[in-house]
Amino acid sequence: MVRIKLTIHHLYADMMNLYGDRGNVIAITKRAEWRGIPVEVVDVGLGEGIRPTDSADLFLFGGGQDREQALLAEDLSGTKGADLRAIVEDGGVVLGVCGGYQLMGHYYETPEGRKLPGVGIFDMHTRPRREDEARLIGNVLARVRVPEDEDVVREIVGFENHGGRTELGETEPLAEIVVGYGNNGRDDTEGARRLNAYGTYLHGSLLPKNPWLTDQLLLNALRRVDERIELEPLDDAAELSAFSSVADRVSGRARG
Repeated sequence: MVRIKLTIHHLYADMMNLYGDRGNVIAITKRAEWRGIPVEVVDVGLGEGIRPTDSADLFLFGGGQDREQALLAEDLSGTKGADLRAIVEDGGVVLGVCGGYQLMGHYYETPEGRKLPGVGIFDMHTRPRREDEARLIGNVLARVRVPEDEDVVREIVGFENHGGRTELGETEPLAEIVVGYGNNGRDDTEGARRLNAYGTYLHGSLLPKNPWLTDQLLLNALRRVDERIELEPLDDAAELSAFSSVADRVSGRARG
């Protein structure tokens, strides 16, 4: 494999790490390093610009509270948000989780009725839950149709805890709910995907529980530098056993 350095840009790491989403950074870092790929993690805070490198880049955006989202919405309303949109349009790899995912849409409406502008990567918006609606909490099992091979359907697991209801427009969902609530508890959609931008409500952390998805993000980032790259296989026996155990428990499947 050609030696390519991976830079992980962790957006608002000090503010948007409500449910341990730093585990996603650790998962990508380890699965890259186990293959001999050098990794640098760059924390991007309020007022700091997004600076893609001349090698492989991957941008991660975690979850936070409403107060943090208001600050972030303001920070993303100018050059930083425009730069992030341009990165996605150019095929850059971005993963947004929960609050980060919500800010990748057109707007996020707070319980007070204030519409916080999003980056507009996804054609979607998020509204607050009504008084007669419960928070959407619990373990999730969902099916993903892999865009790189539409005949392949994979499963992902995670944990959701959100009050917001996300409605997709023309943007495709990331996954179809098998068990859980997903975007809004109504239409069986979970998350969103456009080009190499991914959004999801799944914590847990998401990537340590789903090594195939971690590798897909990693591969997409590396192939922006060299499209011939293939990832060396890892011994995922422990990870796959853990995934199967969680998936079976969530779905109630009996293991054969």
